[in-house]
Amino acid sequence: MSKTSLVILLHLFALLPIFGKQQNNLQSDKCPSEKQSVECLLEKLDLPAALEKEILQSKEREKQGAVLLDYFRSRRGIHHPVKREDRIGSLGNLASKADIEMADDALKHIFVGQPAYPRFFCGDDIDWGARPVPDDEWVWQLNRMYFWNAMGRAYWHTGDERYARAWGEQLIDWVRKNPYDEEHSYAWRSIETGIRGNSWCELYQRFIDSPSFTPEVLIHFLNSLHDHATLLMIKYTTNSNWALMEAEGLAFIAILFPEFKESPAWRSEAFRRLNVEIDKQVYPDGHQRELAMGYHVGCISWFLRSYELAKMNGLAEAFPRSYEKKIEKMCEVPMKLCHPDGTVVQFGDAWTGEPGQYKSRFMAWSKLFNREDFLYMATGGAEGKAPAERAFALPESGLYSMRSSWERDAIFLALKCGPDGGGHSQPDNGTFGLYAGGRILMPDAGSYIYSGDWEGRAWFRQTKVHQTLTLDDRNSAYAPALLKWECHNDLDLLVVENRSYDDLTHRRSVLFVDKRYFVIIDEAYGSAAGDVELHFQLAPGEPIVDKKRYSIETSYPEGWNLFLKCSREMGEMELREEEGWVSHVYTVKEPRSAFCFHVKKNGREKVVRYVTLLLPYNGVKPDIRVKLLNESADRPLSNVNLEITEYGQKKWIGYTL
Repeated sequence: MSKTSLVILLHLFALLPIFGKQQNNLQSDKCPSEKQSVECLLEKLDLPAALEKEILQSKEREKQGAVLLDYFRSRRGIHHPVKREDRIGSLGNLASKADIEMADDALKHIFVGQPAYPRFFCGDDIDWGARPVPDDEWVWQLNRMYFWNAMGRAYWHTGDERYARAWGEQLIDWVRKNPYDEEHSYAWRSIETGIRGNSWCELYQRFIDSPSFTPEVLIHFLNSLHDHATLLMIKYTTNSNWALMEAEGLAFIAILFPEFKESPAWRSEAFRRLNVEIDKQVYPDGHQRELAMGYHVGCISWFLRSYELAKMNGLAEAFPRSYEKKIEKMCEVPMKLCHPDGTVVQFGDAWTGEPGQYKSRFMAWSKLFNREDFLYMATGGAEGKAPAERAFALPESGLYSMRSSWERDAIFLALKCGPDGGGHSQPDNGTFGLYAGGRILMPDAGSYIYSGDWEGRAWFRQTKVHQTLTLDDRNSAYAPALLKWECHNDLDLLVVENRSYDDLTHRRSVLFVDKRYFVIIDEAYGSAAGDVELHFQLAPGEPIVDKKRYSIETSYPEGWNLFLKCSREMGEMELREEEGWVSHVYTVKEPRSAFCFHVKKNGREKVVRYVTLLLPYNGVKPDIRVKLLNESADRPLSNVNLEITEYGQKKWIGYTL
């Protein structure tokens, strides 16, 4: 065992009594009854001998605190992305209008919790456990205090001392009211603790030079920061994005405040976790294991910020070269899988977001990794070079995309058939999203809301509300396989399958023909008997439905539309309408049209097969028809031959497995 590992192990054993059932908070037995005191803080610090002597020689707590504050204000050689020397240059050009509004509300104790809900007045005597809505996300995010960061930016932007004074008062209030115990667990989940560990370090940089940053503020701040790191040292939610926020908070505290006695052990443990988690959580294809885009992009930041802070402070040797290369691979994922306008395909717990939402990130990544394709994404094609490919396979993640071009009005389809990504993933293998001409024509359902009853998150997680196949409306398993992936100028081909049920496998073949339209062949094979249904959902609107011809067509008066036609040449089929909802924003859902092509499969029937044409178009709908030439009732097809007729002209395409 290494010396560092031994130090960490001994530290963890020392912490065990702190979190026993008989303890209600993180107070050390060596500290006096008044936890937020300079004496308690000094027990936690390893200060220069002369400074410690000067502090101890003074018998007045106020003077002790003043000496300590002078030290922290004057120390140099510790670096943070927010540079204190930039404060004067930030006057008038830092905070956004939204920052100022949020900061001004915070002065009046009107706070942001989960931002999808209205801001809420938490009382003259602040209630940090306020619950204005029956959604735990509100109170959890209230205790991340994003409004404090807005106050910090507003302070540098305006120079108005009210922001610094109010922040100090609110900090002291929060620390005194929120000891680490069961009653205040809403404030001490490890994810919030980790987020504060990072964001409070930024707040320190913003406010340390303010006259309102008093010795009392410093003492409460550092004592509480020590509590944060102590908790994060023993909370480790491995294989989850939580682990990264926990490690990041621990790393930022340890690097920015090396005066804490435990900082070397904290720093070593934080770096160890990040190195472990990037191998555990990131597939070789670059996607984070939870398979939800917002969390993936967040994980890039959580991996990257600690690494950059370490480099900034001469600690880069704690990370191997492979660490940075894996982050670079992660940065390729939104380029490969997002819609051409930069919005998100809502696989798992994801929301569409705004067009171009990742441009600033691509700009930063283009500089960090010297990537022309990232620069192209950052500038909307004005600079840099478009990626050389137009189709991408992420086989370990089970995510695939095809596009007609790198223009914003391109035709684009992304499909998911991957492993179980955990709590932020959904049982939806085979599902896809379709976009054309700047319009999302077939969006994934989304996830709506994290807390609530059946009408909330659970409804959106059902397999049957995704663009895929079900047996008796049951949720499917995660059992994916990639069978074929080929890309050519006139045809992109993807064949995947998922053993969705013990006795039924779903094979889906997607052909992107001439970069203009898609033919999808779905085969459900196995011994199962029951209701086999192929589900499709559209963007909100009133489609034209022809149940006899098994066709559905959107009817938008302007822009691009979609024609969908399904056929089953062997056996009966029924086109049914279903309940449909889509959520593009947290807490907001809207109705949409949803359909299924229903087949009653008996136990003797080996295969149910569907052939679907997805034809996005602008203006007049092209006359395109698709026919499967070879059928087999006994097994899924290994040789596929399609006849495509366009305005009377025939052509044949196919593939062999």
